[in-house]
Amino acid sequence: MEFDEAGQEETVSRDSLFGGRLHCLQHRSGYRFSVDAILAAHFSPPLPGGKVLDLCGGCGIISLICLYRWHEQIASVSCLELQSGLAALAARNRDMNGYAGKMDVVQGDLRHILDFFPAESFAQVICNPPFYKKNSGRPCQDQESFIARHQVHCTLGEVVAAAATVVRNRGKVVFVYPATGLHTLLVTLQEQQLVPKRLQILYSYPNATAPARLVLIEAVKNGGEGLEIMAPFYLYERRLGEYSRAMQRLYDPD
Repeated sequence: MEFDEAGQEETVSRDSLFGGRLHCLQHRSGYRFSVDAILAAHFSPPLPGGKVLDLCGGCGIISLICLYRWHEQIASVSCLELQSGLAALAARNRDMNGYAGKMDVVQGDLRHILDFFPAESFAQVICNPPFYKKNSGRPCQDQESFIARHQVHCTLGEVVAAAATVVRNRGKVVFVYPATGLHTLLVTLQEQQLVPKRLQILYSYPNATAPARLVLIEAVKNGGEGLEIMAPFYLYERRLGEYSRAMQRLYDPD
């Protein structure tokens, strides 16, 4: 439980990862990160000495994980988030974890990304974008979650274009997206000269007839031909079971 300076209970929870070594404030009744962000943050380790952009950053969880895992390797992380409330949480999370020297938080609209960052200034962009079109997907009871999960202020094409604008030549872009939208994502990436290089399909648990749940894609700006399709990733050992060992490893402190 968190309290403000006047001693009043705040509307945020304090959650932790990696055995309590990383802390994250989240709105109790607003948007809260899920396994998508954990997966995206771990999919492609940052290039040594490179700058990383966390696009559609929410409360900053992807930025925080990257700095926890690769603090010495990363030059800096920038977190761009549209909603002011989430951007404020990201800044608090940065300060609470002692990352003020390596992480900056920018509240702004990715459709105007050059107002915030120079072109081709990042070695890597990681993005957990809004998954659903405006009138589809899971209903949300609060506006913050609705905006974070639905493409009401930006389309997938605009998100990909923003990533392509600020990633450097031969730099990497990582997306996590619903498996049902894989074709659209692949086409949209190619339109921006982001060439898919690694693809992993994620399932809830091993089952020959179960549909895929998510995809993780690493694309390279102006990359060459050749796509590695990785082994399937299972989130759980079985239906209603525990996390798979591969998923558990993402939560290991070391």
